[in-house]
Amino acid sequence: MKRSILMAAFAVATAFATVSHAADFMEQGERIKGRSYSPAVVTEGGRIVWLAGETTTVDLDGKDIKGDFEAQARTIFALLEQTLKRAGGSLKDIVTMTVYLTDARNGGTFSKVRGEMFPDRNFPASAQITVSNLAVPGMQIEIQAVAAIGDKCSKTSACIPR
Repeated sequence: MKRSILMAAFAVATAFATVSHAADFMEQGERIKGRSYSPAVVTEGGRIVWLAGETTTVDLDGKDIKGDFEAQARTIFALLEQTLKRAGGSLKDIVTMTVYLTDARNGGTFSKVRGEMFPDRNFPASAQITVSNLAVPGMQIEIQAVAAIGDKCSKTSACIPR
């Protein structure tokens, strides 16, 4: 009995380990063409990684970036990438994100940066919310995300009708 349970667990783990991409990203319709998000992302199975809200006022070298929105956005994506690597994934595994901005006028800059972070154009589903402040003065952006690492949709496009 124990042996068959272990063999089944190994088979499941092996199946998940061989998958390289986590989701099917729904194509953008005309209404959102050119924007850096997907209207929906479909996953089936896989490991779900719930990423805490990430924000910063210093870059990866410790330089103060309090007044630099773009530097904060790029650094946050680098920090998210580091966390996902520890979980066995990468930015491409993000299926949805919630983005908090302290100034709605930074939305275009954020869209540009996010577009660069997902060059294959498999953008996460997303919400962008403007808030009056974040936890620490000088923080201009916070990103919270969910990633799906190794789901069934990566082997077939049957998850989303094309």
